[in-house]
Amino acid sequence: MRNLKWNLFWIIAGGFALSLKFFLGNESKLVEDWYSRGLFIGVRYTFELLSWMPIPLMYLFWLMVLWGAWKKIQSWRKDGFAIGQFLLGTASFLGALLFFFFTLWGFNYSRVPIERQLGLRLKPLNKVELDSAFQRETLLLICLRAKIPHAQNRALGRTDFPKKLERSLSESLESWLSDQHFPTPGRVRGRLLYPEGVFLRFSTAGLYFPYTGEGHIDPGLAPLQWPYTLSHELGHGYGFADEGTCNFLALMGCDRSRDLAIRYSGRLNYWRTLAGQLRRYDSEAFQKMRDKLPKEIQLDLEAINTAFLRFPDFVPDLQPRIYNAYLKSQGIAEGVLNYDRVVMLAEAYAERTNE
Repeated sequence: MRNLKWNLFWIIAGGFALSLKFFLGNESKLVEDWYSRGLFIGVRYTFELLSWMPIPLMYLFWLMVLWGAWKKIQSWRKDGFAIGQFLLGTASFLGALLFFFFTLWGFNYSRVPIERQLGLRLKPLNKVELDSAFQRETLLLICLRAKIPHAQNRALGRTDFPKKLERSLSESLESWLSDQHFPTPGRVRGRLLYPEGVFLRFSTAGLYFPYTGEGHIDPGLAPLQWPYTLSHELGHGYGFADEGTCNFLALMGCDRSRDLAIRYSGRLNYWRTLAGQLRRYDSEAFQKMRDKLPKEIQLDLEAINTAFLRFPDFVPDLQPRIYNAYLKSQGIAEGVLNYDRVVMLAEAYAERTNE
């Protein structure tokens, strides 16, 4: 009877959290004031109590799940398998996952969009505007790369970035967010999750795990991508669920860094996003411009591509399809295309600040 009560409790709790999310809708001032700038601050300070752990907490989370599954199997061997109890237990487990997902982070999908809070007017770039942005970023990229000492005739590697990369990125992102009057409670950890390829083989580079409050990136990525990708996951940790927004935060965080290699890494990743959009208009013209880049930048781009090729997808297109459906279920109509929203955000922010 006691187990039945707990099972029903978690089923109801999960259903309530899911219903509340859809009742609140998107762009909710209520969520912004009471959750993202209220309850979620307490969540972040609670997670900070475990920030000293030397390993990703995700390992411990899944060990606990496996231990629970093993105990359940042992119980079935002793008392026999009952399909009714199995279905009830599964529903209870899923209900608990839903409840804690939304309570610990998921309601941030409903917060007020960052462009409204920053007073930005977003609009898609036409071909002329996109070409202008790409030319500007190319010149900036060349300038930044030329200023990085002791990195000629080779791609940038791990030793070109600060030893305490995670802390350096956290400080830069927190500084920018604080200037924009966003709270930065607690310490958000950004971890390398081994083995290499754990994310890349599923068409992704990193993951923020709401149940432990930590961001993770795949160590199989080229080191050139670590700062931008890690900053993206840290952005999720500070309460931003939108993927395009976190790409924008990654760019702003890298720009704020005092380290030239980090600033270059951020702009290189943004340049690659612009390049992907420009290539859709005129792939031949893009290739001609790419071939004119300085040797060092071409080596950097080759290093990024080589890292991706090391870990081909287990099931091509599976992760994008699943994640696309997930994002749409959370109110992000454009799905995975939301990642490219960084272009509109970055260009609107640059126009507002004349940067």
